[in-house]
Amino acid sequence: MVDIISRYKAGERDFRYADLRDAKLRYADLMGAKLRYADLSGADLDMSCLPLWCGSLNMRVDKRIAVQIAYHLCALDCDDPEYREVRSKCLKFANQMHRTDAPRLV
Repeated sequence: MVDIISRYKAGERDFRYADLRDAKLRYADLMGAKLRYADLSGADLDMSCLPLWCGSLNMRVDKRIAVQIAYHLCALDCDDPEYREVRSKCLKFANQMHRTDAPRLV
């Protein structure tokens, strides 16, 4: 398994197509990391920082990570009607969040 944290601390930011399955990325600050097409299935991303730019598009994730991202989307405070509609459609999925200390969203 590639040690992404050591590589990142050494200044590397290009992890496109990287096999990061089951990587221990808890608390990792991945700002600026190029994760496009990286496989993050099974990775521990709790308390980490995923980039929200095109460098993270097309990441392969498992359901656990998809639920975690959906949870954060549904936890936003946004009164736009279109957002509210999207939120209501994915709320059940988002509430499958694996963390027991995270409150269920209503």
